[in-house]
Amino acid sequence: MTHRIESPAPDAAVDVSGTRTYELRTFGCQMNVHDSERLSGLLEDAGYVRAPVGDPADVVVLNTCAVRENADNKLYGNLGHLAPVKAGRPGMQIAVGGCLAQKDKGEIVRRAPWVDVVFGTHNIGSLPALLERSRVLGEAQVEIKDYLETFPSTLPSRRESQHAAWVAVSVGCNNTCTFCIVPALRGREKDRRPGDILAEVKALVAEGVLEVTLLGQNVNAYGVEFGDRFAFGKLLRSCGEIDGLERVRFTSPHPRDFTDDVIAAMARTPNVMHQLHMPLQSGSDRVLKAMRRSYRQARYLDIVAKVRQAMPDAAITTDIIVGFPGETEEDFEETLHVVREAKFSAAFTFQYSKRPGTPAATLPDQVPKKVVQARYERLVELVEEIAWAENRALVGRQVEVLVSEGEGRKDAATDRMSGRARDNRLVHFSGGRPGGAALSGVRPGDLVTVKVTYAAPHHLVADGPLLDVRRTRAGDLWQARQAGATEAADGSGAPSGVLLGMPTVRR
Repeated sequence: MTHRIESPAPDAAVDVSGTRTYELRTFGCQMNVHDSERLSGLLEDAGYVRAPVGDPADVVVLNTCAVRENADNKLYGNLGHLAPVKAGRPGMQIAVGGCLAQKDKGEIVRRAPWVDVVFGTHNIGSLPALLERSRVLGEAQVEIKDYLETFPSTLPSRRESQHAAWVAVSVGCNNTCTFCIVPALRGREKDRRPGDILAEVKALVAEGVLEVTLLGQNVNAYGVEFGDRFAFGKLLRSCGEIDGLERVRFTSPHPRDFTDDVIAAMARTPNVMHQLHMPLQSGSDRVLKAMRRSYRQARYLDIVAKVRQAMPDAAITTDIIVGFPGETEEDFEETLHVVREAKFSAAFTFQYSKRPGTPAATLPDQVPKKVVQARYERLVELVEEIAWAENRALVGRQVEVLVSEGEGRKDAATDRMSGRARDNRLVHFSGGRPGGAALSGVRPGDLVTVKVTYAAPHHLVADGPLLDVRRTRAGDLWQARQAGATEAADGSGAPSGVLLGMPTVRR
């Protein structure tokens, strides 16, 4: 589908014959973040370079989400701000992808005719070609596929982290939750073969990656396409046999598909972290039925109990929706009951919002906004109270932290660095200012052991001496990237970032 672009044709302001820059704006879930890494890799493979922060880009790509009610407002708000920028910058291009693009298709260029490219969730690999076609023809290119064209992990990637990476095991979802539009936009579940997944993990480890997160819309349903309900537990165990892989995580599992075999694999595989993010959505059996969530409160709490029994140190987090249509005060109290019983270390809490195209959007008994807000505030207060108590219990304990970059917004002011403990808790520790990290021997990608001295609801602090520092290849590569950035600033060269493409690997 093509649409004439109502903006000046590329001529003077952008030198389309030279190196073009890009900016990528990502909204939504981890799958979108993973897709954005692929989009960056595709663009850089095609000769684009990332625009410096604050500089206008020749190509702006919006990778959209369609889950929340204000997703449309975010997209068209961004497009509205970009319109005058593009009008004053002939040759600039704007592309829209992701779930909202898959849903709205040609509606986007009807409402925002200055958009050059619209592409869907199933054909992210088409972006460079669509941009070039739009530039040459002077027409907007709208290409939405109803089937998966190329599995995302076979595409080039530009990762933001040297030491951590997403690895998609499946795309799509076979569930029919009444509040969720994702299955309609991502399609039915498609599973990768185990050998392909493990080959990607090994390639990542060869690149210096220490931690991988196995990713799927319903990750523990992995294997449904080739008829092995124990495939996910087997995959976790196989990851445990990869030399150099320090940490394995996964998100997000569905309680319906959570088998005892997965719990055993988590408990017995040394590099699989004792951390579980398992969406609850509601603690009320009546509401769960209305949501078409194929488990009930007792089943959810039984999984939690089994995880705690096998891994007493496990940190369990969740997603909860407040104010689903028809939710009564008694239903909400059932949710609070599960929160108290499960003792979540954190919870992502959401106020229900209608999504056009979902069955829940037309349900009667929509809960008044004022009631939803009051319940939401009560839930957040309880979640934080429990999370804080769970974190305080860790004061005085030693934790191993994988040092990261950019997690602690106040690190420069507090002379701290930050990273994630094995249970995924955020830890701020005294290890030298980020800019002087190499001087203290601690770099992003290294592993340090510290003793927790203070606990807050959302993080831990370790202000004592470092008990151990383990320098890693990921830290070496981070240091090399910093040196490359310095050379680029001197005009002697520019680093290409952390690039990975399957099946070939390059840096």
